[in-house]
Amino acid sequence: MKPFILLDPGHGGIINGVYQTAGKRSPLWSNGKQLFEGEFNRAITQGISQALTLHDIENKIIVPELEDISLRTRVNRANHLATQYPNHQCLLISVHANAGGGKGFEIYTSHGQTSSDIIADHIAHDFTQAFPNKPLRSDYSDGDSDKERGYYILRKTHMAAVLTENFFMDNESECCLILMSPTGRQKIIDYHVKGILEWVQQIERGTSFRGANKSR
Repeated sequence: MKPFILLDPGHGGIINGVYQTAGKRSPLWSNGKQLFEGEFNRAITQGISQALTLHDIENKIIVPELEDISLRTRVNRANHLATQYPNHQCLLISVHANAGGGKGFEIYTSHGQTSSDIIADHIAHDFTQAFPNKPLRSDYSDGDSDKERGYYILRKTHMAAVLTENFFMDNESECCLILMSPTGRQKIIDYHVKGILEWVQQIERGTSFRGANKSR
């Protein structure tokens, strides 16, 4: 079964110098720089999409606009696209940067044991390989590395779906040295792509299970 990857850049972008999402930005750092999360999310999803295309893996960014498209619209787009690819194994990845005074990486799935857990484990593993000195903020209480939440885009999409929180934009070191760095951004793109490629190999071997990403 062929894969079809849907990429969701969280929040809005920048239009004529105006950021489209309230909040969702770093502090203004001492070097005069500031991160706008929606711009970062778009840069990462564009990089993932370009890499997947080079690997001949069908993919689509579900929010090509710079406007901040609602979660309901994002979910409706993803679900509609999935119906147009009935013979494909669909996967949604929603990309974000974190905030709240922490550090490291988190990946979220919906509640319960679902098909989303498989891709989450691959991406989490590849994060640890790319950034061995940065924490994987995991929850192994159910035997895997993802955190489970009832986020709308995870529980309403009819496919495997994960949400990645890539470092903390309110952590000056992570923000300036990773999130705003071309080298850091490429490494973030790379661990997403490697995780996806491993997931693709697994479904091609027939060892993944098919199903919606809702709790079971």
